[in-house]
Amino acid sequence: MIQLKVDTSYLEGFVSREDILAFEKEVFRHRGVLEQKTGPGNDYLGWMGLPGEVGKAELAAVKEAALRLQGVCDTLVVIGIGGSYLGARAIIEALQDPLLRHRTGFPEVVYAGHHLSEDYHHALLRWLGTREVALVVISKSGTTTEPAVAFRFLKEYVEKRYGKAGARERIVAVTDHSRGALRKLASEEGYTTFVIPDDVGGRYSVLSPVGLLPIAAAGWDVDALVQGARSMADALHVATTLEGHPAGWYAAARQALYRRGKAIEVLVNYEPALGYLSEWWKQLYGESEGKQQRGIFPASVSFTTDLHSMGQYLQDGLRVLFESVISIENPRASLLVPHDPEDADGLNFLAGLRLSDVNAKAELGTLLAHVDGGVPNLRIVLPRVDEQVLGELVYFFEMGCAISGYMLEVNPFDQPGVEDYKRNMFALLGKPGFEVQREALLKRLG
Repeated sequence: MIQLKVDTSYLEGFVSREDILAFEKEVFRHRGVLEQKTGPGNDYLGWMGLPGEVGKAELAAVKEAALRLQGVCDTLVVIGIGGSYLGARAIIEALQDPLLRHRTGFPEVVYAGHHLSEDYHHALLRWLGTREVALVVISKSGTTTEPAVAFRFLKEYVEKRYGKAGARERIVAVTDHSRGALRKLASEEGYTTFVIPDDVGGRYSVLSPVGLLPIAAAGWDVDALVQGARSMADALHVATTLEGHPAGWYAAARQALYRRGKAIEVLVNYEPALGYLSEWWKQLYGESEGKQQRGIFPASVSFTTDLHSMGQYLQDGLRVLFESVISIENPRASLLVPHDPEDADGLNFLAGLRLSDVNAKAELGTLLAHVDGGVPNLRIVLPRVDEQVLGELVYFFEMGCAISGYMLEVNPFDQPGVEDYKRNMFALLGKPGFEVQREALLKRLG
């Protein structure tokens, strides 16, 4: 029984229940195409089976490696970019104490190779001098520029500090099963390795060792995460109506809005811990749908913070957007607003209320104001934030994205546009084989 719910009642006046139901046959046709692996990108559909295929043996191996890493470090550096780190980071940051930055008794997870900032990586190397360090490097090829450069720095650092033998027990590689520079290096150095399945793209990989190993090393329950995803996958597989298929209902609502000129989707959260979940979602939907000059542009905000910055635009700006609100019914903590005898701020009417009650009324008040201002809102309702529910949410978003991409008539599993910046960067840096492009770019730049 899945716990996640999709509430589209606040779309009335923009799109009706009937408008969404009009896509029912199309959604189930695309579900069939996905399950039969006959559509575009069908060689990258391994993510669909991950919840059921991550067996006890693989989870046991992941947890064993996580335990070894916990035993040698208090800081785990996860090296990767895009889907190679965003999924793990989204789950870890959603679960961890927002100020401790890690679970008590487990390593703090920090990240490298997700950009090319010299200042950041220099500061990271300096800071690691006071810590016990281990690395998880994630790359199918081992040649993606950002993580490969970061791994050069960090591998050198670990080897100098702990020696070759010490580095061997502190470095784990998650990579291709047989090919690529990282696989070759890992075999030569004797690193523990895990496989990125050939048929799983980075942004759909959080339920593989790509995400599971860092999450387990940080002390979180990967069995519950996988079980939550499995529950969602099973529910979506057996659903016979669109309303009983939450990912399809979400995809259909998005398409109904898109076809009425709502080309920007703003994912809204009211819990700062969900900030990186939004970043993962933006990559998933942006890289999957943004092709052939079509697609819904994914943006995100954190309320109530961003109500004091982006709130004005959302209330009164161009009416080309809609909001999808992640609504949490039961926060983990309880904190009552105190009574102040002076009441100088005039807020004694809140005294005795849980702060989460105030936050919930801010959420509802904002939703109503934005709907009145011409912004459709839908809600993705979660009973709480834990591994089980996050597993449901991950698979819900992945399947919703796949169906939505097919509804747009694009391949939601490739990313040809990502290669354009790389070609220019390699040419400008003088990479062998890019001489013609380099000459053309230099001429263009004068």
